[in-house]
Amino acid sequence: MPCCRLSVPVALLLAALFAAGCSGTRDAAMPGTTPAAETPPATTPDMPDAPGRGARPARATDVHSYARPAEAIVHHVSLNLAADMAAHTLAGTATLTVEAHSATEVVLDTRDLTISRITDAEGAPLAFHLGAADPILGAPLTVTLPPADPLVGDTPGQRLVVVHYRTAPTAAAVQWLSPAQTASGQPFMFTQGEAILTRSWIPTQDSPGIRQTYDAEITAPAGLTAVMSAEADGQPALMPDGRRTFSFQMEHPVAPYLIALAIGDLEFRPLGERTGVWSEPTVVGPAASEFRDVEQMVTAAEGLYGPYRWGRYDLLVLPPSFPFGGMENPTLTFATPTILAGDRSLVSLVAHELAHSWSGNLVTNATWSDFWLNEGFTVYFENRIMEAVYGADYADMLRQLGRAELTDELATLPPKDQILHVDLQGRDPDDGFTSVPYEKGAAFLYTVESVVGRPRLDAFLRSYFDRNAFGSMTTAGLLAEMDATLWNTDPAARAAVRPEEWMYQPGLPDNVPPVASARLALADHAAAAFASGTAPAALATTGWATPQWIHFLNALPETLPADRLAALDQAFGLSASGNSEILFSWLRIAIRNRYEPAFPALESFLTRQGRRKYIKPLFADLAATDWGRPLAEQIYARARPTYHSVTSGSIDAILGVPPGQ
Repeated sequence: MPCCRLSVPVALLLAALFAAGCSGTRDAAMPGTTPAAETPPATTPDMPDAPGRGARPARATDVHSYARPAEAIVHHVSLNLAADMAAHTLAGTATLTVEAHSATEVVLDTRDLTISRITDAEGAPLAFHLGAADPILGAPLTVTLPPADPLVGDTPGQRLVVVHYRTAPTAAAVQWLSPAQTASGQPFMFTQGEAILTRSWIPTQDSPGIRQTYDAEITAPAGLTAVMSAEADGQPALMPDGRRTFSFQMEHPVAPYLIALAIGDLEFRPLGERTGVWSEPTVVGPAASEFRDVEQMVTAAEGLYGPYRWGRYDLLVLPPSFPFGGMENPTLTFATPTILAGDRSLVSLVAHELAHSWSGNLVTNATWSDFWLNEGFTVYFENRIMEAVYGADYADMLRQLGRAELTDELATLPPKDQILHVDLQGRDPDDGFTSVPYEKGAAFLYTVESVVGRPRLDAFLRSYFDRNAFGSMTTAGLLAEMDATLWNTDPAARAAVRPEEWMYQPGLPDNVPPVASARLALADHAAAAFASGTAPAALATTGWATPQWIHFLNALPETLPADRLAALDQAFGLSASGNSEILFSWLRIAIRNRYEPAFPALESFLTRQGRRKYIKPLFADLAATDWGRPLAEQIYARARPTYHSVTSGSIDAILGVPPGQ
């Protein structure tokens, strides 16, 4: 989601995140359940969602949603919510536009919502039933539909359902920050819906394949500003008590996990005619300086795969507890302040989240088993943006780091989780958020490129985004599109790529093209020289970019004596680094070697930010040792209240903290 994914690889070099969301099992009581895993098509099926290419296939079944979209489907959500920053709740209504012809009820996804009543558009009550709650999926909300209203929408059979509700203070998608947790000293809230957490603040059909338009009226406390992943609709309305109501409109259908809200003491700085940055007053200036290349990135992306279709591209730099590097919410990327290094060395994250405006937002994975269509395409696209803006040698470094990350993680994953179209039946969708959908997915596209050539692949991708704009895609559907357009006259190319092996088999196929970076080779040379006894100050590191420092640190011997670690720290100021990626890599070395002079920096790093990419491995490293576990528990006792639920849930599992404690 959050692009980004939940544990974004070092290989992406802060192109997170992700990034991304949450959790789930599904029991047999859920309607419409079928296995998530696809069977590779024996013959070429019709191209999905492509005009003039045959019948549209049946909608993919999402095993992480209670919805029955074949019977009744939500097309539009209209929110009217007030934020109570003290009570940690959002309260109001969600008015759903539902299309249903013969169906008499609609099934929605909810989690920990208090439903006071449900009515039609005129206020007449509608019968509803809230089913038993699954600890991850939440509870199905079944609503009896009113008669069809010919005045609602443009499609016969549409009805309005108005859900009056309140979120729980512990809603999994919503992070409430105290003034002490923000730079401005004012309270702050934000939402993070990926993968299946939107249902904890909006009662809707929370499936990525059920795209919905939305509008919203959000009432915020006096002095605070609301922003959303949608176009602001005029100036906020001032209420007698000083609160303000902000209006928003998203005219394009989006996956529910991409509906996002933030409220805080926010200021805006433009970066270009259609780009800008929001953040707290003391952060917005440095953020604007850091992101000065964003307009150039948008132009480069459009040159590759067609026009940017979302209007504005703005960024919101969130307080440090944001659990991901970035989240690709349409029109408004949410970003972690850990990328504000002061030298624009970590802005590859922006390229990643921007790329999601095509892969993920414009064309979305139909189910979480198809997540690689989101992230694999985005890593490939991100690398192409970085190549266009910063040069091929920089992009090569990112590719090599990504391949190394993938190789390392494949060695630790069971075969079932090495598959691009991963089977998540009865599993938490978070289980699929590894480097596989990111880096193996991108490696598949590089393999296609190596066989058919970059011009042919670029032409295919651009037409793919055009044909399927504002729709969803399955793995089998992608293969059908490739069969119909990419190698329909070139069966030898298909045979050389071996796409079914990539989609449905574990491991990395042996036809993947090799990657190599001359600049990372210099870092390898320096690491070997240090291992042979060369003093750190004598190493040739002048002019190194962040990927080189990461590669150098990762290439050092597993075990190093304290005096050699001290020499490294003194020469390069590693414990005091303002670059979060470099500091993270250094702290893992410090834990591995129990280098205690770095532990104050470790404790500070774990308590001043909550980005899960960093937090989870560091706590896992500590917990794996007898001496480190007590330190981990001590630090976590202080830090846990400041973490988003996505982060704390992961650390709870590592340290054995009971849920809800």
